[in-house]
Amino acid sequence: MTGSIATIGYGLATLGPGIGIGIIGSHNQDATARQPDVAGQLRTNMFLSMAFAEALGLLGLVAGLVL
Repeated sequence: MTGSIATIGYGLATLGPGIGIGIIGSHNQDATARQPDVAGQLRTNMFLSMAFAEALGLLGLVAGLVL
């Protein structure tokens, strides 16, 4: 029984970063369309934000494995 509950926890842990990365990409496209001159700076900030969002997903996965 605990194996299936842990699998549900892993799935829930990946929902947040998946939605977050989608929102980050969407807003980056909007910002690039509005201000094409700063596309390089926006891309750098997007990659940093995506890395932080993905790190939260990995923390959820590790916490599920440890506990």
